[in-house]
Amino acid sequence: MNLPYQGAIGPLKMTVLVTLMGIVLQACNPAEQPPQATNESTLVSQPANPGVNPETKGITIDGSSTVFPITEAIVGDYQRMERKAAKVDVAFSGTGGGFKKFCAGETDINNASRPISEQEMAACKQAGVTYIELPIAFDALTLVIHPKNTWAKDITVEELKKIWEPAAEGKITTWQQVRAEWPDRPLKLFGPGKESGTFDYFTEAIVGKAKASRSDYTASEDDTTLVKGVASDENALGYFGFAYYEASLNRLKPLSLDSGKGPVLPARETVRDGSYQPLSRPLFIYVNAKAVVGRPELKAFVEYYLQNAERYVKQVGYIPLDDEVYRIGLAHLQENRTGTAFGGRAQISLKLEELLQKEKQF
Repeated sequence: MNLPYQGAIGPLKMTVLVTLMGIVLQACNPAEQPPQATNESTLVSQPANPGVNPETKGITIDGSSTVFPITEAIVGDYQRMERKAAKVDVAFSGTGGGFKKFCAGETDINNASRPISEQEMAACKQAGVTYIELPIAFDALTLVIHPKNTWAKDITVEELKKIWEPAAEGKITTWQQVRAEWPDRPLKLFGPGKESGTFDYFTEAIVGKAKASRSDYTASEDDTTLVKGVASDENALGYFGFAYYEASLNRLKPLSLDSGKGPVLPARETVRDGSYQPLSRPLFIYVNAKAVVGRPELKAFVEYYLQNAERYVKQVGYIPLDDEVYRIGLAHLQENRTGTAFGGRAQISLKLEELLQKEKQF
């Protein structure tokens, strides 16, 4: 179009004509249209993987908040890379809360920060739910205080029991009552709720009986709530998984744990060499065995999980298992080997090499 023609139809008509031509061209070439503006509610309502195959059933995961960061990281990358993969929904309600749903057949995978219990095994059996037990990482259950706490650097297993046992409720309320040289300041406690596998493991390891604990403390199945609680109170003491501590190094301070051989800090090295006891523990996912057989999309996701677990476990902040444990887990998945190597109980002070032997013999 040249200038004389533009002058003949006038500037306004020229603008209208160009606009109309643009609309026609866009209609003919929809792939070249600019991205549409969207608002937050639109983004939330969109599926996590827009390339998901609509014929595949979604995968549902619940359970431990400790294991949640590993699974969440794997789910995010898996759905970005595997464009036709099933949509995966992952939430957390605690290991125990998750097993209630899993054993009722409501979820495909349960994240667990302890082995399945005898009661949960019975519930799964009654509902006809069989499961594949897959260890995926090791954790250093970590004791934390506020950075401005200048008096406490370590704590013994006996002192922890004195603080957390049921008899302590309403009675052990100051730091000085725990250790005479500590100040007479209020002891504010933060810990997992009763649906948490971390709660189960800690009480069994420290108090001597699972779920035996005082109840006058701030409890939550959401570890981020516990992090915020300890970080906001100079008199606080709390416990949760190592990854949540490591993600908040500038807000929290760890306590060394003395189980009789001297104080030991939680760290990858002290978990690997077996010196951080009795608060080192394996982490798991439990997979519905019948669903794996009938749903290729579920099996493909779990295969990806095990094949890449080491990288994501490191990335999140936990301790990866030996390669052989992941290989054994893949073999158990392929063979659909169901059941548990733990007989319904958490094994306290389990070491990495002992877990490998359990998996070999299972």
